[in-house]
Amino acid sequence: MASIDYDYLIKFLTVGDSGVGKTSFLYQYTDGVFHTKFISTVGIDFREKRVLYTSNGINHRIHLQLWDTAGQERFRSLTTAFYRDSMGFILIFDITNEQSFLDVQNWMEQLRLHAYCDDPDIILCGNKADLDHKRVISETRAKALADKYQIEYIETSAFTGHNVKMAIELLLDKVMKRIETIVLSSTIQARRGVPKLFVDTKNPPIRLDGGGTTVSDEDHVPTGCRC
Repeated sequence: MASIDYDYLIKFLTVGDSGVGKTSFLYQYTDGVFHTKFISTVGIDFREKRVLYTSNGINHRIHLQLWDTAGQERFRSLTTAFYRDSMGFILIFDITNEQSFLDVQNWMEQLRLHAYCDDPDIILCGNKADLDHKRVISETRAKALADKYQIEYIETSAFTGHNVKMAIELLLDKVMKRIETIVLSSTIQARRGVPKLFVDTKNPPIRLDGGGTTVSDEDHVPTGCRC
């Protein structure tokens, strides 16, 4: 059996309408590049990256799996099957597209219906911040919606990389704090409704042939958000 060289396997899922930049967002995070030509994701794909997360002076080796879902309605039944095993969600809309913002409500309903618990960790990202001159959704309006759902809001640009890494770090910090709370608790009740990967880091991740590219460099992710 191959040895495992990480402490936690963490699975994040991106959701949002088609065309908001989910795939570009993940490529910017894992590869640090923006691809000018992308076709819409068909079904689901994923990227991977290794990072270090520091908590109470202890470094934790994190294997991030970043799942990219199709935004089209015809793939909805396929992609929702992946919600339950995800530990955190990146909900993305396009600040230049009114409908993608209005559809945030529908995506939130899907998350709360299919996620592993009623209050999963979610980051709302207003993407394409580099197109501020075409903005139709104000930051104030977006923050008000995030406050309504009691989730964090951050504006990002998959084109320039602005706040992309910050968004992932913010979500990872929330998920790791939840994990630490669970690990510290010795009661069975505290573990009910929690994905197995939250409390069992000994099992290797399931890998799909041909999906994504492994990024082997380790970034340092400090505790807390610097936004």
